[in-house]
Amino acid sequence: MNAPVSPVVPAAERAPSYYAASLNQETDYPTLQGEVSVDVVIIGGGFTGVATAVELAERGLKVAIVETHKIGWGATGRNGGQVTGSLSGDAAMAKQMRKTLGEEVDDFIWHLRWRGHQIIKSRVEKYGIQCDLKHGHLHAAMKPVHMDELKASYEEAVRRGMGDEVSLLDGAGVRAHLASDLYCGAIKNTRNMHLHPLNLCIGEAKAAESLGALIFEHSEVLDIIHGANPAVVTAGGRIKAKQVLLAGDVYHKLERKKLKGMIFPAMGGIVTSAPLGDLAKELNPQDLAVYDCRFVLDYYRLTADGRLLFGGGCNYSGRDSRDIAAELRPCIESTFPQLRGVQIDFQWSCAMGIVMNRIPQLGKLSDNVWYCQGYSGHGIATTHIMGEIMANALTGSLGQFDTFAACKHIKVPLGDQLGNPMLAAGMWYYQMLEKLR
Repeated sequence: MNAPVSPVVPAAERAPSYYAASLNQETDYPTLQGEVSVDVVIIGGGFTGVATAVELAERGLKVAIVETHKIGWGATGRNGGQVTGSLSGDAAMAKQMRKTLGEEVDDFIWHLRWRGHQIIKSRVEKYGIQCDLKHGHLHAAMKPVHMDELKASYEEAVRRGMGDEVSLLDGAGVRAHLASDLYCGAIKNTRNMHLHPLNLCIGEAKAAESLGALIFEHSEVLDIIHGANPAVVTAGGRIKAKQVLLAGDVYHKLERKKLKGMIFPAMGGIVTSAPLGDLAKELNPQDLAVYDCRFVLDYYRLTADGRLLFGGGCNYSGRDSRDIAAELRPCIESTFPQLRGVQIDFQWSCAMGIVMNRIPQLGKLSDNVWYCQGYSGHGIATTHIMGEIMANALTGSLGQFDTFAACKHIKVPLGDQLGNPMLAAGMWYYQMLEKLR
């Protein structure tokens, strides 16, 4: 067994996660002081902001990122690390977008769901980002009705030319890939990936910086100035820009007049075990990422140093759990009885931005102030897709942006006070449906 990893940054700087403890290199960007002028200023140093910054900097624009905490501080640096074609809100998306795209909507959504994979893989290769990127994923069924759904997904994938990347497994097939009796089948997908998200984000930030982007940490935006000469204001300075992109997802409280009641925090919990040594290969010999078919699902994978990283459940009250390890240990042990009593070295929470209809929210707050948010637990691939769409829009190509901006969203009165209880009630309803299926 390897010795437990020691965090390389103070707990106050980042969540006490495995990711923070295994960074390739910690960031140390300056706090904004004085006045700066750029083409585009981006508020938020997570995947949305950083991915958009790379896209814009590659096109020759002068870009600045302002982040309240550290690059990758929020959900970007705390998630499960799975890059899959599971696009949030795809059914609602198809229904709404059919009005503008007609019969092309199904093809639009199908190609969109895989675009994030292409962007991430290409960027990792182009900039030499070390983020433990690996291919291979199981979408696992826990009951026969799940297999019916997986079979339909498998058949669509084959029909669309992915026959060499997907396979439909029965219970015995799953047990050949995982040392678990929990599942009755699965889709194995070798296009899907898993990775170290915080190292990816920091690597992308370094790429943006190498292209001339300015990055400021510990620089909370206090106000956005609208008008012909927009700007963002922090305690220490101001950034003047031609355009502003608000990309803080659920963590910011800016522009409440227009954005309040549109997105709500749901707290997910993740733990990481002590290194498992040879047992890791026995449990998951092909090093696959896994999640199941339930409405409120479990998801897990192995880390580069042979730990089990396991997440599950979700607290829709918007409040943190007090003991994530105690909540997830029964799930781990029911999945892998071999891990009964396993040591948990890290536990942390992740606030996900949940949208009522699950469609990512893209829009404009004024002529030159834009926003992009709301990935409902499917953020790694989707943020990179949206980063490309926003970069296109900011440089004059509005087609895909307009398609998303035309989608109607529920705006809940009283914001989080009513929105989170509504989410909790809705998920309770779906969990009850799950038990009856």
